[in-house]
Amino acid sequence: MGKVFLVGAGPGDPDLITLKGRKVLERADVVLYDALASPRLLDYAPATAERIYVGKKRAQHEMSQDEINALLIAKARGGGNVVRLKGGDPFIFGRGGEEIEELAAAGIPFEIVPGVTVPLGVAAYTGVPLTHRGHTSAVTFVTGHRVEAIDWAKVGSAETVVLFMGLVNIAAIAKEMIARGRSADTPAMAVRWATRPDQETVVGTLGTLADRVAEHGLRPPATIVIGDVVKLRERFNWFEKLPLFGQRVVTTRDRRQSRDLAEPLEALGAEVLSMPVIDIQAPADAGPLNRALEQLDSYDWILFTSANGAKRFIQALDASARDLRALRAKICAIGPATKAAVEAWHLKVDRMPNEYVAESLLEALANDDLNGKRVLLPRAAVARDVVPVELTKRGATVDVVEAYRTEAPENVKERVAEVLAKKPHWITFTSSSTVKNFVDAAGAAALDGIKIASIGPITTATAKELGLRVDVEADPHTMQGLVAAICG
Repeated sequence: MGKVFLVGAGPGDPDLITLKGRKVLERADVVLYDALASPRLLDYAPATAERIYVGKKRAQHEMSQDEINALLIAKARGGGNVVRLKGGDPFIFGRGGEEIEELAAAGIPFEIVPGVTVPLGVAAYTGVPLTHRGHTSAVTFVTGHRVEAIDWAKVGSAETVVLFMGLVNIAAIAKEMIARGRSADTPAMAVRWATRPDQETVVGTLGTLADRVAEHGLRPPATIVIGDVVKLRERFNWFEKLPLFGQRVVTTRDRRQSRDLAEPLEALGAEVLSMPVIDIQAPADAGPLNRALEQLDSYDWILFTSANGAKRFIQALDASARDLRALRAKICAIGPATKAAVEAWHLKVDRMPNEYVAESLLEALANDDLNGKRVLLPRAAVARDVVPVELTKRGATVDVVEAYRTEAPENVKERVAEVLAKKPHWITFTSSSTVKNFVDAAGAAALDGIKIASIGPITTATAKELGLRVDVEADPHTMQGLVAAICG
């Protein structure tokens, strides 16, 4: 017999899930998730976990509630941890009570993990406190799904009213509240996808909100707040004032590395669309790298031109018969990310160029006598030869070994088409490979009207060669520099 965990996924922003909710997901064998739970939360579940979409929207139900209840019971009886991931909080209009009734009747063990309910997310991310000593001391949560089922004379008089599932019926609800004495001039707002980068907010009064919602084409899911506290939004609205709020930015890096760029963009309000056009893989032939590791103590210098090269080198060393005790070489690394990858293994970096391009390595080593020295350069399968050629001219023996390779992911064309259909404002390129693979998948013309941000001069040159116009280039040539360039 397994156990069911009803987990609140929070209001939309995946970072707002509780620590316990995340820990439960990390131990899940099965996850049943709905339309309001961020799909990114599924990344916390083990790769082996079964993921089942049971989403319910107003006009479209993937499964009925009875079918969801039966599925929960069946999966629990199959053993393991079953997670029911629900938007907001399971017990605030989340039908969690109905589900545990069925679980209890079937003798299924269960646990409830609360989540940040949607109104709290709405309040925090619009700057509208639901309670405020100078404006209101009471707040009422009410469902607007069935207008006739609510005593609006009682509910409508509450100082702050929060309507769940009330957008479609807001005209009728407003009419009922006004008819029972609530002023038509009461401030009101509707918020769609609260706490997410695509949050939409429409502000008006109880008397005008329905028309304003129609004018803006606002659609469910949305939450409505009615009360004097809505006036505070003008002063306290921080989220929608972030520098990249409303901007959709595409990342093209390997999916396992995209968070390094996505997280700082999201912190500035951007909606980040992941569109990996490269996949970092092991070398086609590991022989040269393994042979270099066998003679590791013979090298005087190791040059790392990317974080991927450093990470793959260390992983290969870890899998070999040798370890760090065989390393006597000095280390040169391009850029802070590469330096950090090396230092993660408690190794010191002896040289880091001021500029983060391959040519800068030569400048960093300009005062070193390389005649007769052995240099190891673990790098991508396809890379420019300027460094090994110039070091050889200076008398060094340079071993260039393939530490990793990049390929286009499967179904890359389909994913590119899907992301471009969302009409992004920006696309980021962090290597020449990302540019080439994108153009191969979609063509240069696909980026008409989309701004291009490049990590550095080599990537920029590749983009221009392929017919793209680069709008901004990172300076310095780092992820932080790229974010700063987009912000302008």
